[in-house]
Amino acid sequence: MPAPYATFGLAPAMRAGAVLAGGHHRAHRDFMDFLVDGRPLLFRLSDLDAVSPLASDVPPAVLTTQVRRLLLEAEAPLAGGRHVIYGCPECESIACGAVTAVIERDGTDVVWRDFAWQTYASVDLEQGGYREMGPYRFDGEQYRRELERLLPPSGPAARASAARRVLLIGARVAVLARLAAALRTIGIGADIAADTERVPAQELRAYPVVVFGPAVTEPQRTAVRHAFRQAGADTAYVDGPVPAVPVLVAQVEHALDRVAPAQRRLVRLDATHGTATVEVTSACRVSLVAYRVDRLSRPRAQEVFSGLLEPGEHRIPLDGRSVKGRACVVARTTGSVLTAPVPHG
Repeated sequence: MPAPYATFGLAPAMRAGAVLAGGHHRAHRDFMDFLVDGRPLLFRLSDLDAVSPLASDVPPAVLTTQVRRLLLEAEAPLAGGRHVIYGCPECESIACGAVTAVIERDGTDVVWRDFAWQTYASVDLEQGGYREMGPYRFDGEQYRRELERLLPPSGPAARASAARRVLLIGARVAVLARLAAALRTIGIGADIAADTERVPAQELRAYPVVVFGPAVTEPQRTAVRHAFRQAGADTAYVDGPVPAVPVLVAQVEHALDRVAPAQRRLVRLDATHGTATVEVTSACRVSLVAYRVDRLSRPRAQEVFSGLLEPGEHRIPLDGRSVKGRACVVARTTGSVLTAPVPHG
């Protein structure tokens, strides 16, 4: 007798990061969880620390491959038509353990069955099977609609989306995770990758901006730039002097700005320890915020100006304490943003 129908859905989920004893870190991961009859499937697995393969911090090509596999348009990653439903949040190795299941078609329906805990290429349903889970039968059309929402757009929509997507290079450390979350809230797609090895040239060309994490070495940066040059990509690079999320967001926004300089309101920003020089082309309200990193590597922010400026050049005093050490000034007005590092000394 066929299994009764269940509804299939997707919902944002999170695996919270943490600093553990001994200074080790647990990675923060954002992902899409599977909903079965409106309830997260992960909730049916008691205390399992795992994420779905639909993570938000993987490159678009990887996410697309995962979606195509779930749609049965690409080969299953494991023998016997088995797919990873939940895996290790820290790596992609099945040796850490993963919840897998057979995904197959039955007419126009899609069935998930034989859930099991798997650590090797083969699976033992007697020892590792989840007998209380499934089988789940989903309407094929509804199942497809949900998953296809995660696929990148095509045509003009794809070009617009690519123009607002950036690649963050580095380990999944807190600053990059927070930056990715902040960028997504303002409509800028952000993906995190350790490097650009084995990334197709076509995918690299989809990123007009690359942000380097604070721990990325100079040889790694050189290798990334070389990969983008080889791909023929016209890419801007962000390497903020102050690893504060608002500064990096502002630098990304400026790098993505395709408006001709002559059509911008905010056209110049320079900074010293005592003065910020701002030039605007028309009357507009400008805000100036100074960011610095203190001796404990904590970001600090101080608003130094907010008001209406007439066309021309303006000198705005800076409090020496607000730009002590590694510091940067961010200027914003409607439709324009600029950043300027404050020289040491």
